[in-house]
Amino acid sequence: MVMRVPHIGDESLDLRPASIVMNLARLGTLYPYPLSFMRSLVRRILREAWEIKRVRTALCDGGFGDVVYEIQTPNALFSYVVFAKYIDPDRRSDRVIADDWDLTVTLCEGRVDAERLEFLRANVPLQENGRVDASCIVLSRANKSVRNFDYVVDGLARGEQPDLDHMAKVGYLYRTTAVYGSGKFGMADWNKVREAYPDFARPFAAEMFSCFLIRDFSLFQADYVAQRRAPDTAVAMTPEIKRYVGIGNATGLGMAPFLIHHPLLINNWIEVRETALARVKRDGEVTAKTRGDLSCLAEKAQMHLSQITTDNADQNEINRTAVRDLTAVMAWLQTQDKLEKWTQLTDYVAAHFGHEAQEIVNALLLELHPETFTDLEPDLSIEERYDLVPHMRLSDLAAVIEDKYRWALAVDFSTDAGLGTFWYRSVEKQEPRLGQSHKEPGYRRQMFMGVAYQVRRAYDDILARNGDMTTAEFVLAHPEHRAIIRRIQTMAQTRYGEIQANLLDADVLPIHLLRCKLSFFGVGKFDPRSRLWVRNTMFQGAPLIRDIGQMTDDIWCFPIKPDADVVPA
Repeated sequence: MVMRVPHIGDESLDLRPASIVMNLARLGTLYPYPLSFMRSLVRRILREAWEIKRVRTALCDGGFGDVVYEIQTPNALFSYVVFAKYIDPDRRSDRVIADDWDLTVTLCEGRVDAERLEFLRANVPLQENGRVDASCIVLSRANKSVRNFDYVVDGLARGEQPDLDHMAKVGYLYRTTAVYGSGKFGMADWNKVREAYPDFARPFAAEMFSCFLIRDFSLFQADYVAQRRAPDTAVAMTPEIKRYVGIGNATGLGMAPFLIHHPLLINNWIEVRETALARVKRDGEVTAKTRGDLSCLAEKAQMHLSQITTDNADQNEINRTAVRDLTAVMAWLQTQDKLEKWTQLTDYVAAHFGHEAQEIVNALLLELHPETFTDLEPDLSIEERYDLVPHMRLSDLAAVIEDKYRWALAVDFSTDAGLGTFWYRSVEKQEPRLGQSHKEPGYRRQMFMGVAYQVRRAYDDILARNGDMTTAEFVLAHPEHRAIIRRIQTMAQTRYGEIQANLLDADVLPIHLLRCKLSFFGVGKFDPRSRLWVRNTMFQGAPLIRDIGQMTDDIWCFPIKPDADVVPA
C-alpha cells in the first residue's frame, strides 16, 4: 500500500474525525473547491498557455460533420476529433444503453492524418461497439439539449443574444452521457496516461479536458449554424454569455461503484480536502479584507443557489434552506468584531446548522484562501495496493474491526430493511442497477457494494475462532473473507477509511455517492431526477479557449448569470 505522507507542518493539524467526514449524508453535501479536477485542469491550461485551435472544420450548413482540434501543451501535441451527426429525435437518449448520439469524440496523442481520421470515423461514433487503440486517451459522447440549442441558434440568426433568464434555466447546449478512459475499448490505460502524458497525469484530467472541449464545440457549432442560416443578420454569442454556458451531464448509478471499489483513492481525496480545510482554519488570516471577501463570496453562492432551476422539490428546499442559513451565518459574523480564527466560525456553524450549511461555509473558506493549500494538488494521485497481513492474530484483527469499523458493526442486518437492496450490472451494456432483495431475482449475482455486511460476516466468523489463530490460517479456512480482510487491514491504516454507510439498506440514497464524486470533479448545479440519477452542469463560468493567454485567475466558483449591463444587447 502507498499512503499519503503528510507535508512538514501538517502533522499537528486539527483534522475532522472520520466519524463526521465519512457520513454518507454529509458526503452528499460536498461542494466543488479549488482542487476539484476541472478547476485544477483549467488553471494549468491558463498558466501554461496551452495552444488549442481547430485545424479542420468539415461541417454542413446544419453543423453536421467533423472537426479536429490540435492541442499543443508544453509536453506534447494532442488531437481532439469530433463527429457531429443528425439523429432522429426518437433515438436520442441520455441512458447508457443508447446507441446513437448527436456528438461523439476522442482525445488522442499526436496529429491526425487522413488515414487515421477515417479509422476514427469508423469506430468513434460506435462508442462501446467500436474499437480504438492505445493512442486514444478518452472516448465520449453527448446529446443536444435540443430546445435550448434551437432557441440559441434561432436568436443568434435573428441578430439577438440569448436571454439570460432563459439560459439560467438550463445553462448548457449539450450534455455528456458517458466519458470513458483508463483503457476501456482499447484506449491507453491509466498507467500509460500517468507515465507518458504528464499533462493528464492527475485524476480524471483527460476526461475533464474532453468535457471542456465538448463545451467549446457546442458554442462554436451554435455560432456556425446561425451564421450559415442567416449570414446577413446573424451575430456570434458574446464572450460573457459563452462563459456562462457550461456542458451538461447526466450521471447515474455507474459512478457509485467507483467510490466503493477504490477506497484508498477516495480516502486520499478526502484527506487532501480535509487537510486543505484544516490549513485554512489554522493559517487563513481574519482581516477586514478577508471578511469582506467572504461576504462577497457568500452573496455569490446565494445567487448561484437561487438561480438553479430544478423540478425536484427536495433539491429546491435544500437550496432555499442553504440560502437562508447562509444569510443567518453571515449576519452572526457581522456581530463578531473580535473573531481571530476561522475555526470560531466553523464551530458556530457546526453547533447551529446542518450538513449543507456547514459544507457550503467550508467551501467558501477554501475559496477564500487557496494559497494555503495549492501545494497539495499533486497529492490527489495515489497508487492503490491492498495488502493482507498474514501474521496478524485474530484477536488483534477483531480489535481493529471494533475500532475502525464500529460503524459497520452497528448496522442491524437481521431485518429485511438491513439487506433490502442489492446492486447488480444489467446484461444490457453492464449498467449498474438496484434490485429489491426480497422481491426480485438476481440477488445471487449482486456486485460488491456491501462493505458493512461483509465486515459483519467476517467479524462473526473471526469471533468463532481461537484468537491466537493467524490471519493466514483463518483465510485458508475461510477464503470467502480474504478480500474483505485484506481491505480491512489496509484501510485501517488510513485516516478516513471507508464511507460509513450500509449501501444494502432498503432506503439507501445513491445520489449522495454521486454528489460526493461529482464535487471532486468540480461539478455543480445539481438537478436530481430521482434518488438514482442527477443532471448537473460542468465548466459553467469557466474561461474560454480565447481567454488562454489573457487571464490566469481562478474566479469561476459558484457561477452566476452575467450582469445584463455588461452584456451587449
